[in-house]
Amino acid sequence: MYNLLKGKKGIIFGALNDQSIAWKVAERAVEEGAEIVLTNTAVAIRMGTLDELAKTTHAAAVIPADATSVEDLENLFTEAQKALGGKIDFVLHSCAMSVNMRKKRTYDDLDYGFLDKTLDISAVSFHKMMQVAKKLDAIAEGGSILALTYVASHRTFFGYNDMADAKALLESITRSFGYIYGREKQVRVNCISQSPTLTTAGGGIKGFDGMLDFADRMSPLGNASADDCADYCITLFSDLTKKVTMQTLFHDGGFSNMGMSLRGMEQYNKSFIPENTDENGKIIYG
Repeated sequence: MYNLLKGKKGIIFGALNDQSIAWKVAERAVEEGAEIVLTNTAVAIRMGTLDELAKTTHAAAVIPADATSVEDLENLFTEAQKALGGKIDFVLHSCAMSVNMRKKRTYDDLDYGFLDKTLDISAVSFHKMMQVAKKLDAIAEGGSILALTYVASHRTFFGYNDMADAKALLESITRSFGYIYGREKQVRVNCISQSPTLTTAGGGIKGFDGMLDFADRMSPLGNASADDCADYCITLFSDLTKKVTMQTLFHDGGFSNMGMSLRGMEQYNKSFIPENTDENGKIIYG
């Protein structure tokens, strides 16, 4: 490895199991020389395998925190600094959940109480996290804060539902808070817009297997894996990216700039039934 994070201290939100992007980021951060604190909700810690990750990464602490609770966040940043022996150099926000999606409510039939929860957990929690950290002066000068997003914040994807609104808000918070944090503390705030990735959370999206395959066929480099994403996160936590902030950085094999790929068109053509072809098997359009 490259010791890119040697001497740095970080907090990783949202690791649940070894499929989680946050789990992979925690492992890579430690491989690159960092010391970390792990956090998730108390329920997620009980249901998941975070203690296992804590052992393998020699985490300084596992601190339960509801990312939507200002009180929990205040305790988290206070205790994390004690456990790590200083200010925090990097933070990963990997918190997202839609009750509407879980309850199979379509976008034109949302439960607005559920929508409030989606926005709070998946986006507003990012603002709460940074506001608490800034008031406590918990982030070291030149620190790096990252959140995970998806291209549905910019474009419509069937089945992504109110999570698209949450991701759009998340990216707006990144820009607005990134300006203030950068101006006052030289702290960087960015989003990584990741390929659809096979995680516990991703599996709850309607038609996710199709999204995964479609993105892979459309992307010239193919989908970026959770391990690939972890590598990218490490570069953004490191001192190599000191002047990168307020950005939504696409990490998707080129998907976000594609219209139609050869592989995508070939698969699309295969979907035509015989009635749409002439005697030579060519597709009849229009």
